[in-house]
Amino acid sequence: MPAIEESALRVAHLDADAFYVSIELSRHPELRGKPVVVSGSGPRAVVTTASYEARRYGVGSAIPAAQARRLCPQAVFLPPDFATYREVSGRMMGIVRSHVARVEVVGLDEAYLDLAGLLSPRAAMRRLLIDIRRATGLTCSVGIGPNKLVAKVASDAEKPGGFVVLDREQACARFAGSPPGLIPGIGPKTAERLSALGLRTLAAVAAAPEQMLIERFGPRLGPDLRRRARFESGAEVGAARKVVSESRERTFDRDLSDERELRDALARMAGELCGSLNAHQRHGRTIGIKVRLDDFTTVTRARTLPEPTADAATVTEVALRLLADYAPQRPVRLLGVRVAGLISAERSRQHAARCPAPAATQAGGAGQLALPV
Repeated sequence: MPAIEESALRVAHLDADAFYVSIELSRHPELRGKPVVVSGSGPRAVVTTASYEARRYGVGSAIPAAQARRLCPQAVFLPPDFATYREVSGRMMGIVRSHVARVEVVGLDEAYLDLAGLLSPRAAMRRLLIDIRRATGLTCSVGIGPNKLVAKVASDAEKPGGFVVLDREQACARFAGSPPGLIPGIGPKTAERLSALGLRTLAAVAAAPEQMLIERFGPRLGPDLRRRARFESGAEVGAARKVVSESRERTFDRDLSDERELRDALARMAGELCGSLNAHQRHGRTIGIKVRLDDFTTVTRARTLPEPTADAATVTEVALRLLADYAPQRPVRLLGVRVAGLISAERSRQHAARCPAPAATQAGGAGQLALPV
């Protein structure tokens, strides 16, 4: 394989290996080498993540915890500790930013890094991995390439502890026989539709006539699928992605019918949500709830306020009123609260100073509501 010029290596994707499990193992070193699963304990709990030893038994993220116990009865199950995970993530990303100026964080455990201007990207990434390991105990996998798409797929190729460097042509050759679902942005339903056309590998999609893809997937998605299969991407690291809403929701271990229990749960979630909004300096005008009943009927209700807010008392009050107005007639399986139309707190203050407050409106309806709520 010919060597890749350092100047052609523009993007790295960094992904911590089994992030949650790795943090738990640092606290419970006696569990190293054993199958470990991080999940809730309720009857409806799902797996957050699993150690590589547990994954050999088919245990993976998002499967029901009960299924994981059947697949790997000898596994050690630990409850998630998201406060600690966020704290460790903050330390890890702080180290990343000390090495690279432009960073796009896409989760607690992964980020894209702009390598432009680095004299030796490979050596820089090796030093970064060492510093992360020393400071946090975490091992990470890294993919390096000419664009975000190559870097992302490369980082997944040799986990755990992978360090894969590919140019676009090498990525096309290495993953030619892989299913289209390997590529971010090609989901299961799209992969099924491609398979129905006989396009079951990335090489097949890359070679497919563009007109055929346009006819089946439309003028935007069709060409995009072909570009992705060829590992062509012009997306920049750190390109702004507008956050338009934030929510909290919970699936209960048992269906709830008691009004007080529902109100208490919704109030707790509203408080958690507003804590996050304030931490990120975001306000929003539209407050909504989501209710899923025991027969899986899902209902949403929302109300738009005159001014953006992240005030816990206000969000809680509106959410509780929406719940009372809906008054579920069946037991509730899932409950959630959402604040949408997010803007920065600074813009919110500027808006309040400029504009007098109009009456609030119910989303989806023409009626007006008197405020304060």
